[in-house]
Amino acid sequence: MTSNDLKQTCDVCGKKAIGMQALGCCCSTVCEEHAESQLREMKPGERKEWGICYFIRFGEPAHEE
Repeated sequence: MTSNDLKQTCDVCGKKAIGMQALGCCCSTVCEEHAESQLREMKPGERKEWGICYFIRFGEPAHEE
């Protein structure tokens, strides 16, 4: 599954999402404003496991030709 296959809007406010964060048992797709600092600091396409938390930063959108 690629980031293009995932929901691309924030679960909190509906803005464009930068990634997904799973904090224990709760997972959400979030924008820059609602993302945890660990997710905001990640590079596009990066994935990180931090204890029981998981972060996936979406990659750069593909340019259509």
